[in-house]
Amino acid sequence: MPPHRRNHPDGRVSLSLIELLFKRIKIIGSQQNGPEYLYEALDYVAQGKVKSIVETYPLAEAAKAYERVADGKARFRAVLTM
Repeated sequence: MPPHRRNHPDGRVSLSLIELLFKRIKIIGSQQNGPEYLYEALDYVAQGKVKSIVETYPLAEAAKAYERVADGKARFRAVLTM
């Protein structure tokens, strides 16, 4: 197991806050449905049946795109196009 993460006997997991922030790691949890639904959802993604919703910006507007992301105003993803 990597040195920045360790499992505890009671089920807790310790993570490095520095890595969490600098690597922009996201922790997502859900109590809905079971793991079989997660596998089904991942299968849909693998088959290309899921489309991303993105905001696109021409490369000349990279500063504007960055500002929207930094301000938390971009919906979903911001993508630069050439």
